[in-house]
Amino acid sequence: MLNLTYLLLVLIFAYFGSVSGKKFFLSICFILLAATGSQNRAIGWGFFAHKLINRMAVLSLPDGLIGFYKKHIEFVTDHAVDPDQRRNVVPEEAARHYIDIDHYGKDAFRVVPRPWFEAVKKYSEDTLQAYGIVPWWIEVMKNRLTSAFKKGDVDRILRYSADIGHYIGDAHVPLHTTENYNGQLTNQKGIHGFWESRLPELMSKDYDYWTGKTEYLESPLDFAWNTVEGSHRATDSVLHFEAALNKLFDSDKKYALESKSGGATMRVYSEAYSREYDRMLNGMTERRLRRAIRMVSSMWMTCWIDAGQPDMRRMESGEVSDSLKQAAAAEEYLWKTGKRLERIKGHED
Repeated sequence: MLNLTYLLLVLIFAYFGSVSGKKFFLSICFILLAATGSQNRAIGWGFFAHKLINRMAVLSLPDGLIGFYKKHIEFVTDHAVDPDQRRNVVPEEAARHYIDIDHYGKDAFRVVPRPWFEAVKKYSEDTLQAYGIVPWWIEVMKNRLTSAFKKGDVDRILRYSADIGHYIGDAHVPLHTTENYNGQLTNQKGIHGFWESRLPELMSKDYDYWTGKTEYLESPLDFAWNTVEGSHRATDSVLHFEAALNKLFDSDKKYALESKSGGATMRVYSEAYSREYDRMLNGMTERRLRRAIRMVSSMWMTCWIDAGQPDMRRMESGEVSDSLKQAAAAEEYLWKTGKRLERIKGHED
């Protein structure tokens, strides 16, 4: 069997050689990720896409930061899905992944205060938690990651980097910004997983993942809110085009049966239906995915800069501690064996 680590080391030379070399390297990383991690499916972007976002974000980082993240690329990739698993057993977790901004009316982006305490004063914390807090939670995680950089705490840098990548990814999903998150209000139930899991898994081999250089985020909170607003503007198209497409396909053409890992057979949206939907959306899913990659990378860099740009070369030799490994293993055990919450309010598929 081919040694994947050796292959990646060889391809690093192509990455540093030229822009075309970088694109080639990104493509190989995608292929390796698809080969090793595509079996998992979940809420949000889906396990595959969340891991892809964090992995590709590493490759856009600037000098001074990229060496550290490349060394730990497997950690930030594998743990990109922790927040989705955590929400099965932690009551407070679900609201951190979305915001039903349309609950606040047609002028929501004008009337909802962006600063957390102003929003709490206007609506109450219970109301905000009930309808989602993703832009504010991104700010919380930004502050935690910045603090971890200042302290030189490798464990927390990696943990918070993986987590914030997940929340930023979710903020780029249109259906994470509406009460009609799964088309349940428009007789389109299932569209949630269709847009953010089926399309990326089916189409991603054709996507372009070269996002260019990162950018410093002057106001991470405004960035989070602007991301949510951009996602919400796309919601009408996500729903409208699927409704129009549904009228053109008989049910036996709309769905297909596919064999999954473990021998299970699942009903999925057919490839013909999915590709036509992607065509109608004019590449929306690819654009949101690529923007998420760029913004995760930019957020990591912003936290590092705001922490005073500590010398990450001193931390490159540091390994993930045994305590973090044990904590991650304990969490995973709880997710797999613990009592799951009854229907969590918040964008269940």
